[in-house]
Amino acid sequence: MDIAEIKAILQDSDSQKRLKGIVALKEYEADVASPLLLSKQNDPEFLVRSFVAMGLGRKRSDDGFDTLLTMLDTDPDANVRAEASNSLAMYGDTAIPHLVHAFQINTNWLIRRSILAAMIDLHSPAHMLEICLIALKDADLTVINAGIDHLTTLVGTDQSEAALAAILPFKTAESWYTRMHVAYGLKRFDHPTAQAALIELRQDKHHKVVAAALEGLLP
Repeated sequence: MDIAEIKAILQDSDSQKRLKGIVALKEYEADVASPLLLSKQNDPEFLVRSFVAMGLGRKRSDDGFDTLLTMLDTDPDANVRAEASNSLAMYGDTAIPHLVHAFQINTNWLIRRSILAAMIDLHSPAHMLEICLIALKDADLTVINAGIDHLTTLVGTDQSEAALAAILPFKTAESWYTRMHVAYGLKRFDHPTAQAALIELRQDKHHKVVAAALEGLLP
């Protein structure tokens, strides 16, 4: 699809056609694609805005970065804000403080899980530890479990001991599903306290936790 066609289809009243136009921009360089993506940042359909956010991560520009920050802060749909966080991470280290701040002020489970995942590729152990510790205090069980999972990415870094210390209290969590995440996570730590905790979890009252703990003790 040539640019003239894309420009025309982006103005169509049919959101599916506008979406098709956004997708077609992947074939163009950032200097061509980014301005057209930016023109649809306030599209009435959240799915179109989500694809705009996605595109701005791949077709990077200064204006695109600023727009993603705005989308992350103000878009009314959590799906769009989550996609914006993913795309911001593609801009590298400059996105880190913004993602950490967004994690601190957003309690939506999807946004928090998206930021946790996005931070992996930014290789900043101290910041990952910071947001994981916040995740462990979340009211949503899926965020807590994601926090446990992402703490294990700190193995081998200067935050490894702090990560292990944060995980260990959850070996007695009320939710068996959380205890299972702990059991799987602990096998990544080559530390006596991790091994001792796995031995304890072998006696857990839920069979899936026991299975995870046994797997963790395998060589």
